[in-house]
Amino acid sequence: MAVDRMPPDWPHRDRARRVASRPHNWCVVEAGEGPVVLLLHGAGGSGHSFRHLIPLLTPHFRVVVPDLPGQGFTRSGARSRYGIDHMAEDLAQLCTAMNIAPVAVIGHSAGAALALRLAELLTLRAVVGINAALGAFDGAAGVMFPILAKVLAVTPFIPHVVSRLWGNAATVGKLLATTGSPLDEAGQAQYLTLVKDPAHVDGTLGMMAQWRLESVMPRLLEQAVPVLLIASTGDKAVPARISREAAKQLPNGQYAEIASLGHLVHEEAAEQVASLILPWLMARLQA
Repeated sequence: MAVDRMPPDWPHRDRARRVASRPHNWCVVEAGEGPVVLLLHGAGGSGHSFRHLIPLLTPHFRVVVPDLPGQGFTRSGARSRYGIDHMAEDLAQLCTAMNIAPVAVIGHSAGAALALRLAELLTLRAVVGINAALGAFDGAAGVMFPILAKVLAVTPFIPHVVSRLWGNAATVGKLLATTGSPLDEAGQAQYLTLVKDPAHVDGTLGMMAQWRLESVMPRLLEQAVPVLLIASTGDKAVPARISREAAKQLPNGQYAEIASLGHLVHEEAAEQVASLILPWLMARLQA
């Protein structure tokens, strides 16, 4: 089924389809063959953020890339289910609906925390976090819309205001620059498409407003699943020390660092990210 509202030139549009899995109507990109690896984007983004990484993974894996509820092109069926527990439960249900059993999850930013939470619900053999946001949203940690999240519940018109005020190239360029990843013209245009969509803004703000890691994070850092945390030293949203310290706490955690690049390192330098992920992941799956 064609995905409505998606621009004709949207990355991997030809591989996108809708999957109905309660309570949401998901937009999912699938590519490649082999063991299934789930890719989870961060708050304010969509599955498109993995556009350069997908072709580097597909020679080895079948990648499944959903837009998170309310964001990108996934239609939310329950605005109350944007917290980490509910979102993990709904993603696990999506996997059941698609009849897939991921062997690994790769998550960016808040998607990395979500990947760790999913490890409690799915039988995973590995988790990879890219600039993992393993804490409360602060500053630009959500990539976009850091200021207005808390007022969403009492001012439901805010998403339309944000979309109208911030939905221009200059503002999106400034927002991306605050992450340390200014991106190229095409990358900026894709985020502009998202910001101009009030539904996407609503989903992002809703996720940030409901996101609570304080109670679950200590437990997630005790998991035995092998975890690779990749951080870039130029990240202005989530400092590299967050991943470095978390890797030390994880029983089977490892840390890898990329110099200089920003929060969206997987969009800036997918080859460098893949060169860290692929050998590590292949070794864990062959063990």
